[in-house]
Amino acid sequence: MAQTKYLTVSALTKYIKRKFDFDPYLQDFYLKGEISNLKKHSSGHLYFTLKDDQARLLAIMFASQARSVPFTPENGMSVLVRGEISVYEANGQYQMYVKEMKPDGVGSLFLAFEQLKEKLEKEGLFSQERKKKIPLFPKTVGVVTSPTGAAVRDIITTIQRRFPIGKVILFPALVQGEQAPPSIVEAIEKAKNYKVIDVLIVGRGGGSIEELWAFNDERVARAIASSPIPIISAVGHETDFTISDFVADLRAPTPTGAAELAVPLLEDLYQRIHDKKLRLTRAIGNKLKVDRINLGKLTNSYALRSPRRLYIQKMEKMDRLHETLHREMQRLIGSNHDKREVLQNRLLRSAPLAMIKRKSIEREVLQRNLQRNMLVHLEKQKQTFSVVLHTLQALNPLSILERGYSVTYSETGQLVKSIHSVEKGDTIRVNVKDGILHCEIHEKENIGHEGRS
Repeated sequence: MAQTKYLTVSALTKYIKRKFDFDPYLQDFYLKGEISNLKKHSSGHLYFTLKDDQARLLAIMFASQARSVPFTPENGMSVLVRGEISVYEANGQYQMYVKEMKPDGVGSLFLAFEQLKEKLEKEGLFSQERKKKIPLFPKTVGVVTSPTGAAVRDIITTIQRRFPIGKVILFPALVQGEQAPPSIVEAIEKAKNYKVIDVLIVGRGGGSIEELWAFNDERVARAIASSPIPIISAVGHETDFTISDFVADLRAPTPTGAAELAVPLLEDLYQRIHDKKLRLTRAIGNKLKVDRINLGKLTNSYALRSPRRLYIQKMEKMDRLHETLHREMQRLIGSNHDKREVLQNRLLRSAPLAMIKRKSIEREVLQRNLQRNMLVHLEKQKQTFSVVLHTLQALNPLSILERGYSVTYSETGQLVKSIHSVEKGDTIRVNVKDGILHCEIHEKENIGHEGRS
């Protein structure tokens, strides 16, 4: 019986690699896909996944080709690439080696992310004014994440290390897949019913954009925004950003970072309390020292050593002031008495009753003179008015009507001074002494040299 020959894994992998390398259809072809899980190595190489709705393909673009790309590749971006397929022998995976890359619009996930971000931002859910302050010393920290992931272990370990007096309550939730958004929302609602929760951490560990997509769900974003409990978002790594990060009251770069932001370091608190205790002890000691010095000064002061002497001196000073006050009052009374005598003598000399009587007589004389002068002036004005009135009547052109004359006006009210001012058939108005005559011109006669017309 022939002995069976077994291949080694490396031999089989090399055989498969040669199959790929000698297939002309796989050495230079064009492909369209969406970038996912993009990583840029320090060497400049780009490692990413190209995908569509039904399949994924690992891809690498070396730094020499990546430098020629005129744009910055990003997760969710749809691209057009040219390259070849080969097998990476170390892990037996086939992957595409990209030589050229062009943008082909935005991927569906990335587009959905941007659209939801713009919508919620317009509603004000990202506004700093609505964000709640994280408590400095929380007694209980709630955690919404997967109970089996590394994130929950990191969070609990960090909190217990930093703040062992704090309590942690886990609210298990799915963090990946279609059922993850309602599961996260349900966990947040449960946490809201626990009145003891001071701050809530919502998140998960790192992953691709698809794996983190539950935290870009609108239902999760609105549950975080409506939570009365301050929420710290801790999704993925530092470079990963989700809608939950923008809505949350505080964003942490990692789950471990969220635990560090949620609770203080107890050792730091002890050190701060110790420092304040030392400062307080020093301040009290300095205060007591100063007060002892002041007390010694007061104890040795003249006033406390001989208070009776100080009292006697004050009494003597009060007696002297009393005497001075009495003397000044007597002097002031005498001075005012002399002033009153002087004023009284001046008043008597002035004889106000006689002066009032004399001024009353003068007033009556002046009043009679005023009346007489007013009558004389009024009579003069009447005479002047009569003369002006007669002169005005004499100059009045209508006064000639009293002597039998008349004044003629045209239809338009203009004074007729000449036969040339009117024509045959015109109507005129003749003013006489006791009325107006309305006439019609039948004929005009010129008494000059023109004759009759």
